[in-house]
Amino acid sequence: MADTAEAPPQSAEQTPPQRPEPRPERKPRKSLGRRIREHPIKLLVFLIILVAAAIGGHRFWLYLESYESTDDAQIDGDIYAVTSRIAGTIKAVYVEDNQQVKAGQLLVELDPRDFDVALEQAKAALAESRTQIAIARPSVPITSTTTETTLSTAASDIAGARAALAAAQRDYESAVANVRTAEADNVKAQADLARYKLLVAKDEISQQQYDQAEAAAKSSASTVDAKKATAEAAARTIEQQQSRLEEAQTKQVEAQQNRPQQIAIQNATVESRQATAQREQALTDQAALNLSYTKIFAPVDGVIGKKNAEPGQQVSAGQQLMADVPLNNLWVTANFKETQLKKMRPGQRATIHVDAYERDYEGYVESLAGASGARFSLLPPENATGNYVKVVQRLPVRIRLKPGEDKEHLLRPGMSVDPKVWLDSK
Repeated sequence: MADTAEAPPQSAEQTPPQRPEPRPERKPRKSLGRRIREHPIKLLVFLIILVAAAIGGHRFWLYLESYESTDDAQIDGDIYAVTSRIAGTIKAVYVEDNQQVKAGQLLVELDPRDFDVALEQAKAALAESRTQIAIARPSVPITSTTTETTLSTAASDIAGARAALAAAQRDYESAVANVRTAEADNVKAQADLARYKLLVAKDEISQQQYDQAEAAAKSSASTVDAKKATAEAAARTIEQQQSRLEEAQTKQVEAQQNRPQQIAIQNATVESRQATAQREQALTDQAALNLSYTKIFAPVDGVIGKKNAEPGQQVSAGQQLMADVPLNNLWVTANFKETQLKKMRPGQRATIHVDAYERDYEGYVESLAGASGARFSLLPPENATGNYVKVVQRLPVRIRLKPGEDKEHLLRPGMSVDPKVWLDSK
């Protein structure tokens, strides 16, 4: 039992001390030069990789700095609105949506009957105006001839009146001379009568001689009265001839003054009727134009869209019936941030990636817009009011496709594109 019993544990003080394990020996460090000498290929590969990474990073940085791109861009193009220039009723429509048309192709036809009638009325009014001109035009030379004849007649009347006045003056002068002669004879007869009266009282002459002297004195006095009456009549004739002369002169002056006015009136009448004819001609031309407007043609080669025209439909002037979209004049409108425009210039090469076809097209920067897109919006921002928050603006840049890039006419306005403008090339 004593042999099998366990021995009591020894205390720590009784445990024999353990010897520490020896440390591993450190290998001596190899110098950098020694390591390079031992592994020169690894170092060379590392250096090559490092240089290649630096060159690649530099080239990648230059590549990123060589262009500006944006996804805020789309294909743009002209959209021609096909409208009616007159009010009318649609007679026939010859195209459908998405149909390709050629310039000058008939698209829509309006009912022309009302416009045919209007044209005939205008032509009739024009013919009437031209007839009025034909009637009025000869009146100008007729009036000229008539007034010239009136002037000639007035001149003749003046000459005749002057001759008659001269004759009347001569007659008056002759009558005055006759009065003076008669008065002289009467004075002699009255003196003889007075002498005979004294002689007959003295019975120196016979009564018969006295009676003869008395009769001669009375006859001489009557002759004086008659000659005076004749002179007075001659004086009145002079007045009459003077009045005739003044009347003839007045008529001549009136004819001279009225002649240009009468001719001007006739010319004005002709011009007025010519103006009426011109107005009627304009109305006829307008009626012919309105008739031609009943046929609406395609303005350009393109594709029809947004058709809003059916036979029997009433349309008004200016109403849009459809749209004609040309496919041979497309461009890209790219809205670049204002911070991307520092090195962008017209003429720089551009690559346009079209999302629809996963295809790239070549183009060039044609122009930069005159204002930002916000300024062209319906309600442009007014930063002078309210709380101002600075926002990077976008400026529309027009990128033109190079000729021949879209030979198949696959592009359509509104397609999304990703343009990339190369800043280091033009």
